[in-house]
Parts: sequence; C-alpha cells; structure tokens
Amino acid sequence: MAVTVALDTNVLAYAEDTNGPAMKRRALDLLAQLSPESTVIPAQVLGELFAVLVRKAKRAPPRAREAVLTWGDAYPLIETSPAVILAATDLAVSHRLGWWDAVILSAAADARCRLLLSEDLQDGFTWGGVTVTNPFSSSRHPLLEAMLKQ
Repeated sequence: MAVTVALDTNVLAYAEDTNGPAMKRRALDLLAQLSPESTVIPAQVLGELFAVLVRKAKRAPPRAREAVLTWGDAYPLIETSPAVILAATDLAVSHRLGWWDAVILSAAADARCRLLLSEDLQDGFTWGGVTVTNPFSSSRHPLLEAMLKQ
C-alpha cells in the first residue's frame, strides 16, 4: 500500500511564487518528486490558497481562481465532511491548534494519510496516524525521504 501524503497551503502557495523564486523552485521540485496517485489536497487548502493569492500575492481573483482550479485538477481532493469538522474541534481544543490547521489535519487523518507536508504546524507532530513534516527542512521525515528517492 502506498503512503499517502496531504499538502498544506504553504506548499502550493510557494509553488505559486508567493515567497520568491527560490522557494518556488523548491516547492515545484518537491511536487515533481511526489507521486500524483499518492498525493492529496484537503479542500480547505484550496480555499486558503485562493485567499493567499488574492490577499498576499495581490492576484486578481480570476487568476487566483485559475490557479485553484489547476491544483484541484492536479491531485485528488479530500472533502471536509461533518466528521472532519467534529474531529477538528477536538483537535483544536486538545492540542491548541488554529482552527483551519485542525481542519486540514483532521481531513488528512480521515483520508488515512501518513504525512501532512506543512511548514506551519509543528514538525513531527502526529495525530490520527498522520505525521506533520516540514518538506523544506534540512532534515526530512524518513517516510518522505523514502518517497522522494523512488
């Protein structure tokens, strides 16, 4: 069984050049090494990406929409179900996570992902079978490292 990886907003935002050309290259290199069949995007991430592209990157909403649609076509999406929302409330309370981070992590757990690639959450934090790992860190999680070497 293949390891499934969920992507957080920052990975896609960097790929969209919101943090300079060096981070864009790093994000695109990372994404090119991941198998599209074992990589998923929580629906919440697309909403956050749209907001980042419009607010931070100052893109016109139609251009931001186009980027969101492109990423939504590139990888399978994880829905935010009522069960995901209820689990996210527990996660936010018990671990003091921000609401939207809790929704994304809860969705990844519901989809049985093993890794959530995020620069925002605590590297190494594990919940519901999902380990958060910073893909831009100099020391990558062993599962991610193994996936990237395939």
